[in-house]
Amino acid sequence: MSSLQLPQSLERIKESLAKFSGVGEKSAMRMTLQLVNWPSEERKRFSDSLEELSHLKQCRECFVYSHNDLCTICADSKRVESKLICVVENVSDLLAIERCDQYRGIYHVLGGVLNPLLGIGPENLEIHSLINRVKKLHIENVILAINPSVEGDATCSYLNGLFEAPTVVERIGFGLPMGGSLEYVDAMTISKALENRRNF
Repeated sequence: MSSLQLPQSLERIKESLAKFSGVGEKSAMRMTLQLVNWPSEERKRFSDSLEELSHLKQCRECFVYSHNDLCTICADSKRVESKLICVVENVSDLLAIERCDQYRGIYHVLGGVLNPLLGIGPENLEIHSLINRVKKLHIENVILAINPSVEGDATCSYLNGLFEAPTVVERIGFGLPMGGSLEYVDAMTISKALENRRNF
C-alpha cells in the first residue's frame, strides 16, 4: 500500500472535480494534475472565474444565468416583440437552441419537468411565471422544446392545457429517440426540429 500523501490542496480539488456528473476519481485526479501544470496566470483567471459564480443572478424573466436582472435576450426589444416564447427544461437546452442561430424569440426556463414519483409538481417549476409572461407580453406562439421522455411528454400535455386561443402551442419536431437530450444534439438537427414543430 502506497504511503504517499498528496497535499490537501490537491485532494480538495480532486474531490470537487469528482462531483461532476460522469467524472470519476481517476479522471478528477488527471484534471487536478493538469491544473497544477497550468501557467500561474491561467490558474488565477480560473480561480477568479469560479469566485465570480457566487455573484451570478438569474434573469428575472426567463431564469437563465445573468450578471444583470435581465439577460441580453430578454433585454432585446426585437426578440420580445416577436411574440414567440420557447419553453425549455434547463439552461443547457436554451444554449443548444441558441447555437443553431435560427430562433429569434425569447425563452422560458422551467427548471425541470413534471415527475410525480420524485415529488416534482407544477408548483416546483417556473410554470406560474410562464403563464404570467404569456399574458403580459401578449405571446402568440408558445414553442415547447421539452426533451422527449415520459415526463417530458406529460409536461407538454400539461402546459398545452394552460393556454387558450389565440395563443398557439406547438412542440418542436425531434430527430432523436425517446430519452434523447437537446444538450447533445447538433445544431442542424435542432434547426430542423424548430422548422418542423407541430400543433398539439
